[in-house]
Amino acid sequence: METVREGGVVLRVPEQPDAGAGAPVFFNPAMALNRDVTVAVLRAFREREPAAETYVDANTASGVRAVRAAADGWTVTGVDVNDEAVALARANLRANDLSGRVRARDANVELHRHRYDVVDLDPFGTPVPFVDAAVRSARRLLCVTATDTAPLCGAHFAAGVRRYDAVPRNTEYHREMGLRVLLSALVRTAARHDVGLVPWCSHATRHYVRTYLAVDRGASPADAAREELGFLHHCQDCLYRTVEVDRLSHPPGTCPACGGGRVVTAGPLWLGPIRDRGFVAEVRGHLTDELTERPAADRLLRRLEAELDVPHHFDQHVLCKRWGRPAGPMDDFLAALEAAGYRASRTHYSGTSFKTDAPVAAVREATA
Repeated sequence: METVREGGVVLRVPEQPDAGAGAPVFFNPAMALNRDVTVAVLRAFREREPAAETYVDANTASGVRAVRAAADGWTVTGVDVNDEAVALARANLRANDLSGRVRARDANVELHRHRYDVVDLDPFGTPVPFVDAAVRSARRLLCVTATDTAPLCGAHFAAGVRRYDAVPRNTEYHREMGLRVLLSALVRTAARHDVGLVPWCSHATRHYVRTYLAVDRGASPADAAREELGFLHHCQDCLYRTVEVDRLSHPPGTCPACGGGRVVTAGPLWLGPIRDRGFVAEVRGHLTDELTERPAADRLLRRLEAELDVPHHFDQHVLCKRWGRPAGPMDDFLAALEAAGYRASRTHYSGTSFKTDAPVAAVREATA
C-alpha cells in the first residue's frame, strides 16, 4: 500500500505501477484531473440546485471519489462488489474524519433500490452495463466516464457497434467521435425511461471521455433530447463532411464535393452542444488551490467554453500535409478563417485541431 494526497484528502491505495491494470482494487493516479473537474462540477451544480445533497460513487474501488465528495460536504455512498475495495474505501473515509456509507453490493442493485441526487459512474472500461439503473436512480445529475475509447471511436468497430448500438468511424476526429457516440447511447437509453439528459459539461481527455448530464424526467424532455441525434457523413478522399439531423440515415452515394465514392456514415451521434457555456464558466470559478490539477483543469475548461458547437474537427497538420504546405502558427490559421467570414475555434483535446463552420474547400482557400 502507498499513501497519496489528492485534492486536500489523504488516501491509502494499493501500489499500481500500470495504472491499476489487473489489480484487485483499482486506482489510477492519472485520473486526478478527472476527479478535480468532478469536484468543481459538483460545487457549481450545488449552486444551481441547492437542495442537492446525496451522491453515490457506484464503482467506488479505493473510495477516492466518495472521499473527495464527502470532503466537499456531500452525503456520500460508495458501492463495490469487492470486499477488499469496500474495506479500503471505509478506511479512507475514516482516515479523513469523514462520514459516509460504503456498501458491498452490485452497483446495479444499489441503483435500482435507491435514488440519489447525483449518480457517478466511473467503471473500468464501458459504463453501458450500469446506465439503465443509473438513469432510474439519478434525480438531478448523472456523471459518466468511459475508458473504452477504442470501441467508442471506431478503432474496435464491432465492439463499438455492439456496446453502444451506433456506428462509430475511426476518423482524425476520433476523440470527438467517441464523446458523441457515448452521449448518443446515454440519451437513447434515458429516453426509454422517459428521461431527458442534457450535457452540461463533457470532455475527451487522454484515455477517456467524461460527461455530466442534467436529468429532466418526462416524455417531453426525453423527446427533446432525441431531437439532437443524427448522423455524420464523411468523405475519406477530400475530407468533406456534413451532418444529418434525422432518425434514419440517408447517406449520399457519392461525395457532393469531389464526386468520390468513399463516403462513410457514423451514427446515431449526439449532434447538439456537448456543454453549457455558462455552466462551464461557473465550474471554472470553483477551481480552488487545493485541487491537484488546477492549472490543467482551468486550461481544459477555458478551451471547452470557447469551443464551437460543431460535431467534428479538422486537423491543421493533416490538411497542410495533404495540401503540400507547412503548418504555420494555429492562431494565424484561425485568424485567416475568421477574416474570411467563418467562425473557428481550437478544440479542448488537441493542440493541432480546430472547429469551423467553413467547408474544407473554403478552409484551404482562406488559409492559403
